[in-house]
Amino acid sequence: MRFELFIAARYLRAKRRQAVVGLVTVISIAGVAAGVAALIIALAITNGMKHDLEDRLLGSTSHIELMRVEANGIRDWRPLLDRLRHIAGVKAAAPGIYGQVLVSRGARAGFALVKGIVPADERNVNDLLATLPAEAVNELNPAPDSPAAPPSAAPADDAPATPRFYPPILLGKGLAEQIGATVGDSVLVTSPQGELTPLGLEPRYQRFRVAGIFHSGFYAYDNAWAFTSLAATQQLFSEPDLLSVISFRITDLDHTEETARAIEAAAGKGYMTTNWIDQNRELFRALKLEQAVTFIVIALIVLVAALNILIALTMMVMEKTRDIAVLMSYGVSTGQVRRIFLLQGFLISVIGTVIGLVLGYAAAWAGAHYHFIHVSAEVYNLDTLPFAPRAIHGLIVAALSIGVSLLATLYPSSSAAGILPAEALRYE
Repeated sequence: MRFELFIAARYLRAKRRQAVVGLVTVISIAGVAAGVAALIIALAITNGMKHDLEDRLLGSTSHIELMRVEANGIRDWRPLLDRLRHIAGVKAAAPGIYGQVLVSRGARAGFALVKGIVPADERNVNDLLATLPAEAVNELNPAPDSPAAPPSAAPADDAPATPRFYPPILLGKGLAEQIGATVGDSVLVTSPQGELTPLGLEPRYQRFRVAGIFHSGFYAYDNAWAFTSLAATQQLFSEPDLLSVISFRITDLDHTEETARAIEAAAGKGYMTTNWIDQNRELFRALKLEQAVTFIVIALIVLVAALNILIALTMMVMEKTRDIAVLMSYGVSTGQVRRIFLLQGFLISVIGTVIGLVLGYAAAWAGAHYHFIHVSAEVYNLDTLPFAPRAIHGLIVAALSIGVSLLATLYPSSSAAGILPAEALRYE
C-alpha cells in the first residue's frame, strides 16, 4: 500500500479528539450514498416510463404510414399494396381509410376518428385490437350473405335498439363511456362528408352496432378512436374503393428512415410517408428533457454531500495540523500531504458511491419485480411505476459522484500542503 493511501485510510478510521469531525464524515458518506441511490432510482423510473411508452406506442400504432401528398386518397390500391408488401424490411402492410365523425347514442355524443380496416391485416401492423375477443374483431370481416343498411340522410327514429343487420363497430373505452355505450348497443355515426341538397350540404348518417370496446392505455386512442370494416367506412364516406393510408410494420426499427424511403420510392411520385419517430418526436424530446432535469435536480444531493466532504476534510486539517507538521519535518513533501487528503476524500466518495449503487439497484430491482409503488391508472395509464435500471447509468452516476467529491477535496488538501512545520510546532 502506498504511503499516502495508508495515512489517508488511517486518518479515516482513527479515533478523533473532536467527535464532530467523525460525525461529519459519516454524514458525508451517507449523503453521497443517498444522492447516488436517488439518482439510480430516478433514472430507472424515467427510463422505465420511456420504454413502457415506446412499447405501448409501437404496439398501438403502425411503424410507417403511406399516403397521398395531395390527400386525395389512394385509388387502385390492391396492386400497390401487393407490391409494397415485398419490400425488404417490411413485415406486414394493411389498408385503411379514416375520417372525423360524430358518434352519438341518445342525447350523448362524442367526436371520434373512425378507421375502416381489414381485421386480418390490421392485427399484423398494430396491437390495438389485441385486447378484444377474436369473435368481436372477426365481426368486421365482410359477410356477403348479410344485408347492409345504407347510409341515410336522416336517422331513423323508429329503428330497433340492436338490429342484427347494422354493421359492427369497435369503440375505445373512453369514447364508449363518454356516450354511454356498451357491447350490443347501437350508435349513430354522423359524417360531415354528406350529400348536396337544395338546402345545402347535409351530413350522412349510419347506425352501427357496438361489437367490442378496446382499451390501449393511451388517452388519444381510447377517447377518440373507433374501428369498423373497410367497406362500411368507404360507404359512410361515399368513397367506394378508396384508401386514406397504407400502414406498415417493419422488421428493424433502427432502419425506420431507410425503410420509409424505400417505400416512397416503390410507391412512386405523389406519395409520402410518416413514421412513428416523426409522429412522436416532440413526446420523446419531452421525455428526454424530463430525464435531464430529474438528473440535474437530484444531483444536487450529491453536491450537498460533496460540500460535507469539504467541511469534514477542512476540520480534519485543523485537527491534524500538528501531525502534518511532524510528518513534514520528517521529510514528507507537500505533494504527499496534498495526496493524503485527496485520497481521504476519494475514499469517502467511493464508500458512499458503492453503498448508494447497491441500495439504488436493489430498490430498482425490487420495484421492477414486485411492483409495490402504485399510481393512479386514470392519470398515468399505469398501475405501478415501471423500473428499468441500466448499467451505463451506474457508471455515469459513479463518475459524477466521485468527480464532484474530488473537486471538493482540492481546497482542504491545498490548505494542508501549505502548513509550515515551524509555525505549527512553535508552541508545542
